[in-house]
Amino acid sequence: MSLLKQLFLAICVFLLVAFSGSFIVGLENSRDQQVEQLRSHAQDAATALGLSLTPHVDDPAMLEVMVNAIFDSGYFAQIEIRSLPDNAVLVSRDLSDSRIQAPDWFVQLVDLKPQGGDALLMRGWEQAATIHVVSHPQFALNKLWHSALGSLGWLSLCALLSALIGGWLLRLQLRPLDYMVKQARAITRREYLVAPQLPSPPELQRVVQAMNLMVSKLKSLFEEEAARSEALRRQAYQDELTGLSNRRWFDMQLNALLNPDEHKAGGFLVLLHLNDLAGLNQRLGGKPVDQLIQTLANILLEHGKGQDHPGWQCARSRAGELALLAPGLAGDDAEQLAAKLSGLLEVLREQGLSDCTPVAWLGLAAMQPGETPATVLQRSDQALQLAQSRSDQPWALIGEQSLSSDRGQAYWRTRLEKALQHELIQLFFQPVVSCADTSQVLHEKVLARLDDHGDSEPLNAGRFLPWIERLGLGAELDRQVLEKVLQHLSLHAGQLAMSLSPATAQQEPARRQLLATLAQHPEARNRLILEMDERHLPPTDMLVQLARQLRRLGVGLGIQHFGGRFSLIGNLTHMGLAYLKIDGSYIHGIDQEPDRHLFLEAMQRAARSIDLTLIAEMVETQGELAVLRQLNIQGATGRYFGKPQPDAP
Repeated sequence: MSLLKQLFLAICVFLLVAFSGSFIVGLENSRDQQVEQLRSHAQDAATALGLSLTPHVDDPAMLEVMVNAIFDSGYFAQIEIRSLPDNAVLVSRDLSDSRIQAPDWFVQLVDLKPQGGDALLMRGWEQAATIHVVSHPQFALNKLWHSALGSLGWLSLCALLSALIGGWLLRLQLRPLDYMVKQARAITRREYLVAPQLPSPPELQRVVQAMNLMVSKLKSLFEEEAARSEALRRQAYQDELTGLSNRRWFDMQLNALLNPDEHKAGGFLVLLHLNDLAGLNQRLGGKPVDQLIQTLANILLEHGKGQDHPGWQCARSRAGELALLAPGLAGDDAEQLAAKLSGLLEVLREQGLSDCTPVAWLGLAAMQPGETPATVLQRSDQALQLAQSRSDQPWALIGEQSLSSDRGQAYWRTRLEKALQHELIQLFFQPVVSCADTSQVLHEKVLARLDDHGDSEPLNAGRFLPWIERLGLGAELDRQVLEKVLQHLSLHAGQLAMSLSPATAQQEPARRQLLATLAQHPEARNRLILEMDERHLPPTDMLVQLARQLRRLGVGLGIQHFGGRFSLIGNLTHMGLAYLKIDGSYIHGIDQEPDRHLFLEAMQRAARSIDLTLIAEMVETQGELAVLRQLNIQGATGRYFGKPQPDAP
């Protein structure tokens, strides 16, 4: 029972007890007075009637007329005249119709009895008759009843006013407690709210101050843990000079890109090798060379970021060598990129930042999932050697004919638009299991494949998703996949996770259509989780708005491929995320490199502090699973637990 109801009940009980006690005490105090008044009233009436009837003692008609006259006033229960000495009844009137307005239980409770009075009728000096008058208590009872009703009404009004005013004051005083409940619920959603104002009552002030202190402490601990984890990530995977990722991270990402995973796409490895690093250090000094390397890093970073280049990543692979991993880059586009970078390098030489011609060489090597890192690196070294041997251009490209077999933009536009028009997208499902018990399926990940050639295997997402994003077809693909997913959920049990393209999250019409479609399927949407790629998240305010809209619909939101921007976790705490999926590059071969455990341990501590589930991607061996169990990672997915399976017809 709420405090407001308890207060109202307490006020009612108190006033009821007060009314009952006051009424009983007042009744007991006035009972004797009422009895005496009734007795005096009866006696006075008998005496007055006796004096009035004495002249007419021998006139029965007059006796009856005068008795009727006084009896009809209604104050008497009985008037009776008896003759003496034979005691014969001369006149008798009894009240047969009582006008008592009080209920029987009240009459019984008051227990006010009728009172009588007697007088004599004289004939000269002789006693002729007796008069017996009984006063009726009906008027006293009615007055007591009305008085009780008035007192009860007044006290009820007081109770109502007290309850309203008391409830208002109680709500006003307990508003900080409501905010404390909001704070506690916010903590479960990984939010940290601090009460802006302290209540006036000292008792509540101490409680609110303690709650604010606890929330601030939790927020501080989480921020410290997140900052420590980010510092560990930078220390382990970031180059101090350029701010780019280091060779270790480069090797991890290259291994991950070459993994034959569902979403991996072919592309190019671009190496930028600084010309005559040792000579530059001797001629210009260390600081100008460092500035040159930083400038080259910024140039490469500007070309590796942005919505047009999803998944592109930059690193410093050696002292004078920078690398750009460009999945999804086609051969023609790779040549254009190389030519553009060469032009920028020439501008740097003209500005006097380097005295070498050229400033750097570019080697572009094609890569495909399933190849080994050694093969791709060897190909990139060959491309650099070829570029160094040329005098007409400072770049060379190897492997575009054999490995970049995908055709140009016009071909893909025609093929993808036709596939979307005829809804040729097929769903495959891959389990996401608990690390502690791999037989427990947390949910299934939905994978989209293009089935536009009936006589061949469906094309995995890694082949066509880069073109989907480049051609601006991501929202339409999401719409079709969502409809198929909701249809599957309406027919099957379990929970599904579906990836969202950046276009759906960032474009207002696509977002409205997404929410409208989800609203039409109340039963299925509660078993759906939407995932977004950490590398392609929309602006924070847009992401927060989308997360809240999905939460109101009962749809979960998760982040996949997480880890490259760990500092982002501080901005995700108030979104109520379902989970974070750790990027597979941090998981691949983790059982062979124990020193990589430290970063995952820090990530796990930060996520645990906000009750956020972590799921590892691309788990392929029993050894990797054993390490994940040791690190208390909750979930895992990958080929070790089963290949993607098509939707049952």
